[in-house]
Amino acid sequence: MTQLIYVADPMCSWCYGFGPELLAFLDTVPDAKIDLIMGGLRAYNKQVLDDATRTTIVGHWQQVAERSSLPFSDTAMSQSGFIYDTEPACRAVVTARTLTDDDTGKSALAVFHAVQHGFYAEGRDVRDPAVLAELAVTAMNRVEGEGSFDVASFTETLVSPMALSDTREHFEQAKNWGIRGFPALLLVHNEALHMIASGYTTRDDLISTFQQLKQQ
Repeated sequence: MTQLIYVADPMCSWCYGFGPELLAFLDTVPDAKIDLIMGGLRAYNKQVLDDATRTTIVGHWQQVAERSSLPFSDTAMSQSGFIYDTEPACRAVVTARTLTDDDTGKSALAVFHAVQHGFYAEGRDVRDPAVLAELAVTAMNRVEGEGSFDVASFTETLVSPMALSDTREHFEQAKNWGIRGFPALLLVHNEALHMIASGYTTRDDLISTFQQLKQQ
């Protein structure tokens, strides 16, 4: 089995743009197991987003849109008093990992992409536990079968002290590996970590780097 580690944040725009490239790459590695580690791009941020910062972020989004052709909506970010805290969205992915027995990582990755789509394409407020639970459970049930998970149980785990603690451990793991930018895709090979992608990377470049590493 090919073991991959994906270090990212659901509210990172370049991670959103990278999503289709990652999925296209995974289609070429059918034996892949992907473990998601949340990076905490703006975790625990308490500062209300000011106009200047919002303009800067929207500029980044435009660059991602040009590279990826993905849709963007700034509806959530434009609401009065918006605080760009990525910890709740990260915690939803961590919660999905906790609740599923899927060792391939597909369920957690589906939740990650669902949260991204909710925030970036639909303009939903993915700091809201109710929004996160709805997006996550829909994604998990799509992977593992309708009725496998319910919103109430997911929400209970999402707001638990365990989820808060586990999410913080994800952030610390990313820092311990020296990863400061997202997305980052790593390959576990010969008992070591090897970088396949640091930042937005196309499917073809992912395949090329992956094949070179596997030959070592």
